[in-house]
Amino acid sequence: MTERTLTQGELNRALLARQSLLQRSGASLPRLVERMGCVQSQYAPSLYVGLWSRLEGLEREAVTRALERRALVQGTLMRNTIHVVSRRDYWPLAIAIREERRAWSRRVQKPDERELRRATGRLRRFLAGRPRRQRELEAAGLWLPGIGLWTDLVRVPPSGTWERRRADLFGLAEEWVGPEPELSETEARAHLVRRYLGAFGPAPTTDIADWAGMRVGALADALASLELRRFRDEQSRELLDRPRAPLPSADSPAAVRFLPTFDAALLVHARRTGILLEQYRKRLFHVRNPQSDPTFLVDGRVAGAWRYEDGRIALEPFERLTRAARRELDEEAGRLAAFHA
Repeated sequence: MTERTLTQGELNRALLARQSLLQRSGASLPRLVERMGCVQSQYAPSLYVGLWSRLEGLEREAVTRALERRALVQGTLMRNTIHVVSRRDYWPLAIAIREERRAWSRRVQKPDERELRRATGRLRRFLAGRPRRQRELEAAGLWLPGIGLWTDLVRVPPSGTWERRRADLFGLAEEWVGPEPELSETEARAHLVRRYLGAFGPAPTTDIADWAGMRVGALADALASLELRRFRDEQSRELLDRPRAPLPSADSPAAVRFLPTFDAALLVHARRTGILLEQYRKRLFHVRNPQSDPTFLVDGRVAGAWRYEDGRIALEPFERLTRAARRELDEEAGRLAAFHA
């Protein structure tokens, strides 16, 4: 049977729908984060703004409460960067990427693994029952390169929140989240694939691997275990997807949306969707600005950057805006300014 070809417009709307950017969600915070795959959060306010743009009626305090109550968990996960996940997703995703992260450490950091294994025992005793600041770990001689790849650590609130942005308070994942479940690596990686495709699909295998920071070959067994739909893009690349995942039409209306810095929808793995035109990518991502700028979407594509200053949202359009788009942006900017304040 000939596989259906999806246009870039259809892939764009699929991404927006699955990221709750086509229509704001009424889900719980943990469920929304699961639908997003997870949320990159090196800069804590990015987490809050990204969720605000996707969830109906969100208040800042609700995100902080979810972190404090452990419904959301913050840790170093995808691509060795800080991400927020739901509590039930933490262990499957951590197990899925664990060996690939260690392989990266062996290639790049070249640690003394025997020393690391000895240090992890001391670190576990040091953290038992009491989260510690990074400076305390450093003072105790336990902050070794790669230590977090052999000991599962989470970032504990109040650090990593809007109110206290530096995520430097560490705890043991088994204490904060609960004991590690009996889950095979293949099962965990199948869970990771389902989460990615549910959040960013349809997508080629290379994009799943790029997002997770893994080798494509490491996903082979997981992919073989899943029942997936298959499509083609306009360049004839194979795209994988979850059964019955939403595929809106390319002309589905898309309201303006404000995205924070680090928003995963703009990263390289989502290039196929055309959410960020290539002439603007170099303007947002470059050596002097690797984290990008906060951006806004018009009709499902980046149309400019924004910043919060003097109690208001200042817009920097990349292109000429229609009067209707400007009016819609101004209204949404007013709501975002109130969220900041």
